[in-house]
Amino acid sequence: MPSKSSARLAALTVAAVCATSTITLTSPAHAESVRIHDIQGATRMSPYAGQQVTDVAGIVTGVRTYGSSRGFWIQDPEPDADPATSEGVFVHTGSTPQGVAVGDAVEVSGTVSEYVPGGTSSGNQALTEITRPAFTVVSGGNPVPAATRIDAGSVPAAYTPAGDRAANGSVNSLPLRPDRYALDFYESLEGMNVRVSDTRVVGATDPYTELWVTVKPRENRNHRGGTVYGSYEAQNTGRLQIQSLGRAADFPDANVGDTLAGTTTGPLDFNQFGGYTLVASELGTLKSGNLRRESTRARRSGELAVATYNVENLDPSDGTFAAHAEAIVGNLKSPDIVSLEEIQDNNGATDDGTVAADRTVSALIDAIVAAGGPRYDWRGIDPADKADGGEPGGNIRQVFLFDPERVSFTDRAGGDATTATGVTKVRGRAALTVSPGRVAPGSEAFENSRKPLAGEFVFRGRTVVVVANHFASKGGDQALTSQYQPPSRGSETQRHLQAKEVHDFTAKILAVQKNAAVVVLGDINDFEFSTTTKILEGRGTLWSAVKSLPRSERYSYVYQGNSQALDQILISPSIRRGGTFTYDSVHLNAEFHDQISDHDPQILRFRP
Repeated sequence: MPSKSSARLAALTVAAVCATSTITLTSPAHAESVRIHDIQGATRMSPYAGQQVTDVAGIVTGVRTYGSSRGFWIQDPEPDADPATSEGVFVHTGSTPQGVAVGDAVEVSGTVSEYVPGGTSSGNQALTEITRPAFTVVSGGNPVPAATRIDAGSVPAAYTPAGDRAANGSVNSLPLRPDRYALDFYESLEGMNVRVSDTRVVGATDPYTELWVTVKPRENRNHRGGTVYGSYEAQNTGRLQIQSLGRAADFPDANVGDTLAGTTTGPLDFNQFGGYTLVASELGTLKSGNLRRESTRARRSGELAVATYNVENLDPSDGTFAAHAEAIVGNLKSPDIVSLEEIQDNNGATDDGTVAADRTVSALIDAIVAAGGPRYDWRGIDPADKADGGEPGGNIRQVFLFDPERVSFTDRAGGDATTATGVTKVRGRAALTVSPGRVAPGSEAFENSRKPLAGEFVFRGRTVVVVANHFASKGGDQALTSQYQPPSRGSETQRHLQAKEVHDFTAKILAVQKNAAVVVLGDINDFEFSTTTKILEGRGTLWSAVKSLPRSERYSYVYQGNSQALDQILISPSIRRGGTFTYDSVHLNAEFHDQISDHDPQILRFRP
């Protein structure tokens, strides 16, 4: 930043053009000089939206010089008495701000706009900004307004108004009640200088140099330091995203359970990927929680071990084969059967019509042998090109690995990308018409999505039918911080159809053979308490075995600081009633900044 010379103190005016991602309003009107709290108002939308304002006074509390949303924050050092009106606002210059520094007293003129990160179709809340600004630096070196403390005592337990919203579901027009609702509390601080102290990390640092902390250390905590998402009504109000105004290289590599010791201070922003975000000008010091990757126990004599593991777009060009092999051999103790999700074709994201994945799977099998594990055999079905969603060109699919020294696979020819496997009776027992085979590949439920893979295995003379799944993703759902409450989960529609197809398929098996051993597993992309899971379970057809764990241990994925169960293993009544099964969610990826996948594997052991 330039030095604070007498020339700057005299007056410096800078104009900039802002980005155009704003709510379209009528032609700007003119407003007399107003204060920041007047602009912010007592709802989420500014009463001055679309109007030009002049000489808005404030102290610069932060300058953002990177990304598409460049500009600076200002805050009025003389707040009003209304806790619902924020005293801070972002001035969007569009390009790197010049001639302005933290501590400058400025007067800003421009147009008040409501910018929706991600666009209006995202359902995100709007961020009040001053755009197309011209500003004058009145003086430099002023004290920055004291940061407002965010802690367990200040954030309400209720997340958002329930049953008290506009007809279209938006909370935008409702008066803010920061003493009653967490989202209102955060909104009342939008753009202001805030601070948190000695916060526990509940979402590991990601590639975009973001992490999540909680200001409520006892809120749905588990023994590894995470915050568990256990119902749609318990959103965990203490979660807050942390970014940095400093260099990316200086951002700490944090795991769940670590602590940002001391004070983290900066303006409170709202962004597309996480909602309310403390953009830190001062970061606390990372204190390790010494989190360790888990390993499951070895299987006991007579137990069949079945696992599911999303290996996150694995293809031959990846450098993670050895790490995945160590996870399977060392952490999962070489299960008898492993359902792998997100196996890509032999050239990964290259979109040239390749669909075979034999090189991908063989590389993993070789790495497992090198890690001291068994030489697995495998079965899978290549999808039709570009028919199963996922990364374009990758043609992801599910694949079975199995240890031929422990189990055998029953091959029945005829399975391909479009042929559905069915259920028949062989010597009085349920059998698949093709094995491996795909479940309902022509159903609209699996359009542009992964088709379930079914296979018959034999362990100690007992047939076990395994159905591997990777349901439609949650992409496109509204965020927990959406202006629409409760947020829309539109992606559920397809998962509900998928769950119905898989449920009905397993119900046919059990109709033929009541005591059949059926395992349905994979990346369900939905929670154990969700309607998707309830449809999949049906009335006694299946049961999600993750529910055998204490609630605090039911998770395989961490999203925006919420530890949640997306990967599941469901079992038929004969397995559940046998009372011999054990379930383990093996936490070795989701809580760590250096993860090789964003999912934790799940393992079931039982005596068929």
